[in-house]
Amino acid sequence: MPSTTSPSATRRLLPSVLLLLTVFGPISMDLYLPALPALTAELGAVTSVAQLTVTACLIGLAAGQLVAGPVSDRFGRRGILLGGIAAYILTSMLCALSPSIELLILARLVQGLAGGVGIVIATAAGRDVFEGKALIRFYGRLTVIGGFAAVVGPLLGGLLNTVTDWRGLFVFLEVIGVLILIITLLVFDETLPVEQRARGGFEQTLQAYRTLLRDRLFLGAVLNQGFLYAALFAYLAGSTFVLQDIYGLTPQWYAAAFGLNSAGHMIFGYIAGRTAERWSIPGTLAAGVVVTGLGAVGLLVAGMTPMPLWTVIVSLFALSSGVAITAPPATTLALSDYPQIAGTASSLLGMVRFGFGGIAAPFVGVAGALSILPLGITTVVTVLLAAAACLLLMRRRTLAASSPHTDAAPHSTPVA
Repeated sequence: MPSTTSPSATRRLLPSVLLLLTVFGPISMDLYLPALPALTAELGAVTSVAQLTVTACLIGLAAGQLVAGPVSDRFGRRGILLGGIAAYILTSMLCALSPSIELLILARLVQGLAGGVGIVIATAAGRDVFEGKALIRFYGRLTVIGGFAAVVGPLLGGLLNTVTDWRGLFVFLEVIGVLILIITLLVFDETLPVEQRARGGFEQTLQAYRTLLRDRLFLGAVLNQGFLYAALFAYLAGSTFVLQDIYGLTPQWYAAAFGLNSAGHMIFGYIAGRTAERWSIPGTLAAGVVVTGLGAVGLLVAGMTPMPLWTVIVSLFALSSGVAITAPPATTLALSDYPQIAGTASSLLGMVRFGFGGIAAPFVGVAGALSILPLGITTVVTVLLAAAACLLLMRRRTLAASSPHTDAAPHSTPVA
């Protein structure tokens, strides 16, 4: 179904639609977190197995992006996006109907695969239509909207959890998918013209991956984000048990605490976009790593000795905000040099972010639901690895792509 909106209206609304597509990741992850302990009890699962519902979604989000990015480079963005949204709606229904933890984990994996399409298309289509400073601002706004969805997700989840169970929360995700599908059908026109699409088949895709992985700047930015998002998703998987089981917060107060930290993620993501644009992309990235590290150290200390609730919340706030600071500059560094394979580059970045997160998340539950120490150790180790990747990135002698004045390739069409 072609867009029925006028070309001028589509041009104005497209950036908003691209930002809307970024909600797939945080809303899929966050909405049901307040009900995760209840879900664990109802399905008779242990904590570490229940957290695999988080891991499965993360792995699916990573794999979905890895497939959707290169396919969209070859066949265009719109068709693959519509298919991904439709699949997301169906798999959200399957999650709501799952009778066992094993089937829920499988359904969450497929839900993540479908949701990954929206995330990678938003990033790649942004690279199609923005250039220069506008590109940096756009990636800052992606972080802001992701943070906003992370705020709204647990708050809505906590409120909905007072009137429905965890199955009802997945029905709500299905409704969100339907709304996004309708908006996309009406507004999203193709952003990648036929003449700019990648040529060739699987071999061409492999060549694109080889090109990207040989670029130390790209690889450093991607690994930095992968390790930092591992810390972030370890926090997502562990915070519900830390704040509810250890500190005794109700699902509603947990949602409020989580919302505060996510608000920091949103605010600092916006500030980072402006700072990277006007000051320094590598400097903004390094500052974000430091802030994340302070939060991780706070969690490690809380795991080794009893600490008041406010200390843990401040540490979680710093960790989430620090990751947000790194996202706009790292995304700009990773994608600015590759306009013709933006989908492939976006898919690798997204795959590493969510894939590393999926690997890290189960570690926070290895000592059960009443210990913060695994969360502290996991976040400190991943931030140290992110700092090492940042140093690898900074060692590149030519940092033309890191200038706030970097322009995209001439064929890009800026959108006001």
